[in-house]
Amino acid sequence: MSETSRYQIDVEVETQYLPTESAPDQGRYVFAYTITLHNTGEVPARLLSRHWLITDEDGDVQEVRGPGVVGEHPYLRPGESFRYTSGTRLGTAVGSMRGTYQLVADDGTHFDAEIKPFVLSAPRTLH
Repeated sequence: MSETSRYQIDVEVETQYLPTESAPDQGRYVFAYTITLHNTGEVPARLLSRHWLITDEDGDVQEVRGPGVVGEHPYLRPGESFRYTSGTRLGTAVGSMRGTYQLVADDGTHFDAEIKPFVLSAPRTLH
């Protein structure tokens, strides 16, 4: 049995541009992202922390680390999912996010769940 199949959290991402929160003329673009974590592994695990790298169109990177997600430390048994929505602000209309969640399994094993890069993009308007 491989370690990967025992300790596996899959991450799904949906994004949304928030025009009512944004002010493009002031260089403020606000996005919501909804994350769904699925425990596809064989052992229960608790999410301990997160690490994000948020990059805007100019190449500026914000690094975010912190405990849990939205004030929670979800516990996922095999087959269970946890969904939450959060947000970020960029100084450009396009950017990307990627990162990892740090988890601990019931047997004490610490492991990471990868958040593959995803794009944040405000609709372009023609003048």
